[in-house]
Amino acid sequence: MKGIIFSAGLGTRLQKLTHNRPKALIELNGKPLLWHAINKLSNAGVEQIVVNVHHFADQVIDYLTTHNFKTEIFISDERDKLLDTGGGLLHARQFLQGNSPIIAYNVDVLSSINLNKLAEYHIKEQALATLVVRQRKTSRYLTIDNNNRLTGWKNIANNDHIIISPDYSNSETWAFSGIQILSPEIFDLITEKGNFPIIPMYLRLAKTHKILAYRDQSDFWIDCGKPEQLPLAEKWLKNSLR
Repeated sequence: MKGIIFSAGLGTRLQKLTHNRPKALIELNGKPLLWHAINKLSNAGVEQIVVNVHHFADQVIDYLTTHNFKTEIFISDERDKLLDTGGGLLHARQFLQGNSPIIAYNVDVLSSINLNKLAEYHIKEQALATLVVRQRKTSRYLTIDNNNRLTGWKNIANNDHIIISPDYSNSETWAFSGIQILSPEIFDLITEKGNFPIIPMYLRLAKTHKILAYRDQSDFWIDCGKPEQLPLAEKWLKNSLR
């Protein structure tokens, strides 16, 4: 497998910590978030990992080039323009092409999910993309039918929604977890350009292709992009190493 870690963001929710360093290098239990993400993917057998960079890119590149990892690391440079998740994926295409599934992982996510089981599900179902979802409180949700197919999206804060399937009204709402696995064929279907988020792209593709949800029941997931979550993440890491 191959992987991409989305780490180019500005870390605006962590401004007190990111005014002089990138979010990817904020430490938890003595290791940067980026280390934890790389370790998660490499332990799942990911052989090549792309890391995209923008905010304090030189610091991230210096970290990656001065540390040894179990997997081969490539850098996708977005210093000229921050491209969001969809644009970041497309920009890294040269490193991700081939026949291997691609795990995409947000650098600020810490999770106990079994990535190998996710990959097995994705391959078995022959999906174009499989998005990891959880039951948690948020303002924006994906809607999923009984066959785990993506049927739409809704924002409960402003009542905005996107419907892509007649099954939308009978679908369940699940929150996206910032983890996904893609088939490399997806690159030939991306028509978006420049800076664009990945979820609207999936909603477009789901009208004609198999975009699935993977309902994550693992015991831990946390968004480390929120400052109040960092102590909880630190505690979980320390307990998991006991």
